Amino acid sequence: MNKQIKVSAISHLWLSDKKQYVKRSTISAYMLLVENHLLPAFGNNYQISEDEVQAFVFRKLDEGLAKKSIMDILIVLKMILKYGAKQKLLHYEAFEIRYPTEQKGKHLEVLSRANQKKIMNYIQEHFTFRNLGVYLCLCTGMRIGEVCALTWEDINTDTGLISINKTIQRIYTTENGIGKTELIMDTPKTKNSVREIPMSRDLLRMLKSVKKIVNSSFYVLTNEAKPTEPRTYRNYYKFFMDKLEIPYLKFHALRHSFATRCIESNCDYKTVSVLLGHSNISTTLNLYVHPNTEQKKKAINQMLRSLN
Repeated sequence: MNKQIKVSAISHLWLSDKKQYVKRSTISAYMLLVENHLLPAFGNNYQISEDEVQAFVFRKLDEGLAKKSIMDILIVLKMILKYGAKQKLLHYEAFEIRYPTEQKGKHLEVLSRANQKKIMNYIQEHFTFRNLGVYLCLCTGMRIGEVCALTWEDINTDTGLISINKTIQRIYTTENGIGKTELIMDTPKTKNSVREIPMSRDLLRMLKSVKKIVNSSFYVLTNEAKPTEPRTYRNYYKFFMDKLEIPYLKFHALRHSFATRCIESNCDYKTVSVLLGHSNISTTLNLYVHPNTEQKKKAINQMLRSLN
């Protein structure tokens, strides 16, 4: 084995190596997890034991961090340790971490049908480009970065399709050891996120006349050559919800509401998954498909009738 070095140094070597293979936004996410969580806990270590990682998990749970977030941190930690072992900089043995049994399921934020109708009716009567973004998300399930990156040329009113092919996000970077943020245009979250979404009749009717008079290269939310960034648009969305006196839900609730309404309308799950740009259908099923008692009874009765 080569001379052992601290985990902090191995982390920086690993990040430099990873930059060759992954998107800038991915590196940014890795850097934040390393600097905010892993280095404060393990940066001065030369080795990391399973007991130390288990204690780290319990500590983060006590601090209120979600189990999913902690698991993401551990994925990065394992990649760093495997890299260090491959370079003969430390000894690594796979560790098995236990999590407390979860008592409650995760609550999904979804607009009520009444509030969703209220929003959509208001936007139809009070059209602005920024309001249009909210309407688009309720009708298509777009993510906030996707709607911020949408240009008029992505909207085809002849075919009735919206093309999702890019996203805007602010990422964390370092330059000469100094951290900063940078707004970048990138490809969507996964390859499945590059997709085409049909427009509803009302949405198509709303956009047909507008599309004739706008510059096709302009961004939809600003109707200018310069886009708005997700953080700014979230602030506008909060103002919009306050104005309509609707209880505040996170912007992502618009996407959840779209998916939930699709499922409630008995759309097939695979189609909903494709519309959302999920990498696999299990993501859609785990998030949105939760049969109630009546649906369970109906399924059992249908099964028994088939035996007759």
